[in-house]
Amino acid sequence: MFRLVLWLRRLGRALWLRVAAFAVLALLAVVAAHLAAPLVPEWLDERIDAKAVLPVLEILASSMLAVSTFSLGIMVQSHRSAQQTTTPRVLTLMISDPLTQTVLGIFIGAFVYALTALILFQAGFDSGAPLVLGVTLAVTGAVVFALIRWIAYLTTMGTTGDALGRAEEQARKALKSHRRQPALGATPMGADIVTPDVVKTLTARRSGILQVIDVKGLAECADGPVWVLRRPGQAVLRGAPVLQITGDGDPEALLSCLVIGDDRTFEQDPAYTLTVLSEIASRALSPAVNDPGTAIAVITRLERLLWDWSQADPREVIDHPQVFVRPWTAEEMVEAAFAPIARDGAGMLEVATQLLDALGALGKGGDDGLAAAARAMGERARAHAEGGLRLDDDTKRLPGSGARTAVR
Repeated sequence: MFRLVLWLRRLGRALWLRVAAFAVLALLAVVAAHLAAPLVPEWLDERIDAKAVLPVLEILASSMLAVSTFSLGIMVQSHRSAQQTTTPRVLTLMISDPLTQTVLGIFIGAFVYALTALILFQAGFDSGAPLVLGVTLAVTGAVVFALIRWIAYLTTMGTTGDALGRAEEQARKALKSHRRQPALGATPMGADIVTPDVVKTLTARRSGILQVIDVKGLAECADGPVWVLRRPGQAVLRGAPVLQITGDGDPEALLSCLVIGDDRTFEQDPAYTLTVLSEIASRALSPAVNDPGTAIAVITRLERLLWDWSQADPREVIDHPQVFVRPWTAEEMVEAAFAPIARDGAGMLEVATQLLDALGALGKGGDDGLAAAARAMGERARAHAEGGLRLDDDTKRLPGSGARTAVR
């Protein structure tokens, strides 16, 4: 059941599904209008016949074909642009955009509706013309509304700001879920958790990336404690240990609770969302792009994401205490967020200054783990900057350099 729900959730983000749904609805509307023809009053049927509806359907069919083709071209072009200027990992977020799917679905659905109605009329099924006209007017209104939304959306679609906004929103959701359930509803497995001497080890059936863990399923399939040796976002190898259990349990059922795929996903991997933002900054800092402003914007977004995460309610929700999962730590999330930027932006004073300011603010936050990780990363970032800046005057302008010089 868990795999079915996960499959349906991922299917719901597919571009073609919503487009196909609108096309099917359009087809059903045409058929329903013809089947309901006997319900049309005679005087209305005499006033509005097929000849009055055909020109409207022809215009709608030809125009929607052109608009759909143009919109698909714009979508592909914006996706390629975002992939080249930010990071290929953001493409997944753009493809699952609900507004794009809805607009394209309306355009293609309107085309299918008009084409189907034309075929039925030409085949001699010309009854119910008033109903077809009513449905046509409703479809036209939906198309006009979709066009207005589409035109307004095209001004930002595929831009760096659009990609940053999508990545930040995804990271915010992942961090919020991680704060509430750092171990996905299981007991966090740290250094203080000791496994028994006698355990049964289960190995992975395939190699790949562990994407999702069904903690509830593990708790239901095992008679005793379950220790998950990998976590979402980490690579697993076929034949390598992934689970340890005590007592009885169906190995196949337990292993089916681990979803292994080819790439990292956003479902249960908060560090991956931070990595995507960090990759955008690294791409901006490359010599080919040379855009420190984007890197500074990424640092600002990462700072507020981790700050808000540290200020959230720290109470953990453990629904299945007999399952143990190793959570992503604050040190690892700070590493994923800032380490590449500290390395790639070391030679730019404005980037290094913004980064040290952000890490300094996080180092004074209320979460002890995040504060310690931010201070440690601040020392690394300063070392990178001192090694990357060519002028001593620039090095002295780094935040806190005066105090460090006085101490020395």
